[in-house]
Amino acid sequence: MEVLDQVEATPAALELLAAIVADHGPVLFHQSGGCCDGSSPMCYAQGEFQIGARDVRLGEIGGMPFYISASQYEAWKHTRLIIDAIPGRGGMFSLDNGREKRFLVRSDLCKI
Repeated sequence: MEVLDQVEATPAALELLAAIVADHGPVLFHQSGGCCDGSSPMCYAQGEFQIGARDVRLGEIGGMPFYISASQYEAWKHTRLIIDAIPGRGGMFSLDNGREKRFLVRSDLCKI
Protein backbone atom coordinates (compact mmCIF):
# COMPACT_ATOMS: atom_id res chain seq x y z
CA MET A 1 0.00 0.00 0.00
CA GLU A 2 1.39 3.39 -1.01
CA VAL A 3 1.75 5.82 1.88
CA LEU A 4 1.00 9.40 0.94
CA ASP A 5 2.09 12.50 2.83
CA GLN A 6 -1.15 14.45 2.99
CA VAL A 7 -1.77 14.72 6.72
CA GLU A 8 -0.14 16.65 9.54
CA ALA A 9 -1.03 17.54 13.12
CA THR A 10 -0.98 20.68 15.22
CA PRO A 11 0.84 20.68 18.58
CA ALA A 12 -2.56 20.51 20.33
CA ALA A 13 -3.50 17.38 18.37
CA LEU A 14 -0.13 15.75 19.11
CA GLU A 15 -0.60 16.47 22.83
CA LEU A 16 -4.06 14.84 22.83
CA LEU A 17 -2.73 11.92 20.79
CA ALA A 18 0.13 11.36 23.28
CA ALA A 19 -2.37 11.17 26.16
CA ILE A 20 -4.51 8.67 24.27
CA VAL A 21 -1.51 6.50 23.32
CA ALA A 22 -0.34 6.56 26.97
CA ASP A 23 -3.74 5.13 27.98
CA HIS A 24 -4.45 2.77 25.07
CA GLY A 25 -1.19 1.98 23.29
CA PRO A 26 -0.76 2.36 19.51
CA VAL A 27 -3.75 3.79 17.65
CA LEU A 28 -4.84 4.51 14.11
CA PHE A 29 -7.04 7.19 12.58
CA HIS A 30 -9.76 6.81 9.99
CA GLN A 31 -11.36 9.90 8.51
CA SER A 32 -15.06 9.71 9.24
CA GLY A 33 -17.31 9.77 6.22
CA GLY A 34 -20.55 9.38 8.14
CA CYS A 35 -23.19 11.97 8.80
CA CYS A 36 -22.97 12.00 12.58
CA ASP A 37 -19.33 12.85 13.15
CA GLY A 38 -18.91 15.14 10.17
CA SER A 39 -15.28 16.14 9.76
CA SER A 40 -14.08 14.30 12.85
CA PRO A 41 -11.22 11.87 12.37
CA MET A 42 -11.97 8.73 14.36
CA CYS A 43 -9.21 7.37 16.62
CA TYR A 44 -9.13 3.64 17.44
CA ALA A 45 -6.76 1.29 19.21
CA GLN A 46 -4.79 -0.61 16.58
CA GLY A 47 -6.55 -3.92 15.99
CA GLU A 48 -9.96 -2.52 16.99
CA PHE A 49 -10.84 -1.17 13.52
CA GLN A 50 -10.63 -3.14 10.30
CA ILE A 51 -8.86 -1.22 7.52
CA GLY A 52 -10.48 -2.02 4.17
CA ALA A 53 -8.64 -3.01 1.01
CA ARG A 54 -9.77 0.25 -0.62
CA ASP A 55 -8.82 2.53 2.27
CA VAL A 56 -6.00 4.96 1.47
CA ARG A 57 -3.19 5.63 3.93
CA LEU A 58 -2.64 9.39 3.89
CA GLY A 59 0.39 9.27 6.15
CA GLU A 60 1.04 9.40 9.87
CA ILE A 61 0.59 11.81 12.73
CA GLY A 62 2.61 11.30 15.88
CA GLY A 63 3.85 8.03 14.37
CA MET A 64 0.30 6.67 14.09
CA PRO A 65 -1.24 5.77 10.68
CA PHE A 66 -4.05 7.87 9.21
CA TYR A 67 -6.51 6.38 6.67
CA ILE A 68 -9.41 7.61 4.57
CA SER A 69 -11.89 5.68 2.41
CA ALA A 70 -11.08 5.52 -1.30
CA SER A 71 -14.31 7.30 -2.26
CA GLN A 72 -13.66 10.14 0.17
CA TYR A 73 -10.04 10.32 -0.97
CA GLU A 74 -11.23 10.92 -4.54
CA ALA A 75 -13.09 14.03 -3.35
CA TRP A 76 -10.20 15.23 -1.15
CA LYS A 77 -7.13 14.04 -3.08
CA HIS A 78 -5.86 17.59 -3.67
CA THR A 79 -6.32 18.51 -0.02
CA ARG A 80 -3.83 18.32 2.83
CA LEU A 81 -5.52 17.43 6.11
CA ILE A 82 -4.41 19.26 9.23
CA ILE A 83 -5.51 17.47 12.39
CA ASP A 84 -6.19 19.80 15.29
CA ALA A 85 -7.60 19.37 18.82
CA ILE A 86 -10.29 21.68 20.16
CA PRO A 87 -12.57 21.73 23.22
CA GLY A 88 -15.53 19.38 22.89
CA ARG A 89 -16.45 15.71 22.81
CA GLY A 90 -15.04 13.22 20.35
CA GLY A 91 -17.01 10.82 18.19
CA MET A 92 -19.01 8.19 20.05
CA PHE A 93 -16.58 5.35 19.26
CA SER A 94 -13.41 7.43 18.99
CA LEU A 95 -10.82 7.34 21.78
CA ASP A 96 -10.90 11.13 22.11
CA ASN A 97 -14.46 10.87 23.45
CA GLY A 98 -14.81 11.79 27.14
CA ARG A 99 -11.59 13.82 27.31
CA GLU A 100 -13.19 17.27 26.90
CA LYS A 101 -11.04 17.71 23.78
CA ARG A 102 -11.63 16.27 20.34
CA PHE A 103 -9.83 15.91 17.06
CA LEU A 104 -10.95 18.12 14.17
CA VAL A 105 -9.90 18.23 10.52
CA ARG A 106 -8.83 21.46 8.95
CA SER A 107 -7.63 21.50 5.37
CA ASP A 108 -5.31 23.19 2.94
CA LEU A 109 -5.26 22.69 -0.83
CA CYS A 110 -2.19 20.87 -2.13
CA LYS A 111 -0.34 21.98 -5.24
CA ILE A 112 -1.49 20.05 -8.28
